[in-house]
Amino acid sequence: MLQPQAPELEEAVLGACLIEKEGMPQVENLLKPEMFYVTRHQMIYAALLTMFHAGTDIDILTVTEELRKRGKLDDAGGPFYITQLSSRVASSAHLEYHARIIHQKYLRREMILGFNKLLALSADETIDLADTLVDAHNLMDRLEGECGHNRQLREMDALMEATLTEAEGRMLKSKDGVTGIPTGLTDLDRMTGGWQNGDMITIAARPSVGKTAFALHLARAAANAGYHTVVYSLEMQGERLGDRWILAAGQTDSYLWRSGKLSPEQLREARQTAAELARLPIIVDDSSDMSMDRVRSSARLLQSKQKCAFIIIDYLQLCDMRTDQANRNREQEVAQASRKAKLLAKELNIPVILLSQLNRESENRAYGRLELADLRESGAIEQDSDLVLLLYRPALAHLATDKQSGYPAEGLGIAIIAKHRNGETGNVYFGHNKSMTQICDYVPPMEWLMKNAK
Repeated sequence: MLQPQAPELEEAVLGACLIEKEGMPQVENLLKPEMFYVTRHQMIYAALLTMFHAGTDIDILTVTEELRKRGKLDDAGGPFYITQLSSRVASSAHLEYHARIIHQKYLRREMILGFNKLLALSADETIDLADTLVDAHNLMDRLEGECGHNRQLREMDALMEATLTEAEGRMLKSKDGVTGIPTGLTDLDRMTGGWQNGDMITIAARPSVGKTAFALHLARAAANAGYHTVVYSLEMQGERLGDRWILAAGQTDSYLWRSGKLSPEQLREARQTAAELARLPIIVDDSSDMSMDRVRSSARLLQSKQKCAFIIIDYLQLCDMRTDQANRNREQEVAQASRKAKLLAKELNIPVILLSQLNRESENRAYGRLELADLRESGAIEQDSDLVLLLYRPALAHLATDKQSGYPAEGLGIAIIAKHRNGETGNVYFGHNKSMTQICDYVPPMEWLMKNAK
């Protein structure tokens, strides 16, 4: 009987891990060396796994050298075979899917081996039946464990212990009531406790309201607190984000900056601001063809290097949502991307902020106030999100004052917490400058305070 095997897929997986940095983060939790059917593939993957955990750069030359040090190079096929593997695959696009097939083939081989052994033991009347039953139970436990069916099953005592450990961790981390990643806005921190691990946060607004500016403020606040932040910018080039950060952190006039009319003194100040920003732990990916699968692969790689504690994706509707599935409408595509963002937050146990567009219906509503139903293209975004912020600027609705608070509309922004799975909802007021490059806690003008003083 031919053993279940997939040597071609093994070659493709090894080849992808050799040529792409995103390869090993995708498969290291799925595959062990013994799961490969071909012996030399086991040797090569064992070397790759050791190098990945050690933080060593992986390529054809370094893997060849690692196998040579182990005395396994000839047994693994030599340098020629290692080089040959790298040409077996064009990209890591289907790497995780291929790895799961290899995993399944391994489980089938183990089932065949285990059940054949049990059959032999069952037929042998010299062996105690109770011992055979123990072997059968052990086999089933091992196979179920390998399948991952029992990984999330926890007894109540274990769950309570984990819950208390987490609560104690929050107490140790708590700073002025902020237990997560600080937002840079006092009222938002008070209502949320900061961005919490495992949460997906959706920030939605109509175009030109300031989604990106708000997100960049959040990124800088997190980085200033020491959290490694990754910004996936599908809308704007990295340099344009750099413009905004410099304008937000310094005193440079936005018109002079964009028109190239800075004085030498102003340029020196901008250089100093840029030097301070350069020290922040922020990574920007401005690839225009970004998909949620690629975001996941990239984030896993960065987290393996302790460089990913917080993710911002700008924005959902621009993600590449092409799939092999036919007859999928836009709503289904957005729903799938939203679900993947939520799973990413849960898998990496970090906050993930997803920017999203709102539909036009809010513009026809009195005062332009926003509702959850305004989320564009999919109710799945509302469902998947742990927290939803809707950004609103009354001045854009041609209002002199905000109808709810009575605050002057000029320089006023409102982050409406429309959904909060673990806390309160309500309005967070923030201030901004005319160019919407600087965001801060809102303080009403002195004239308004004097007029409304009791």
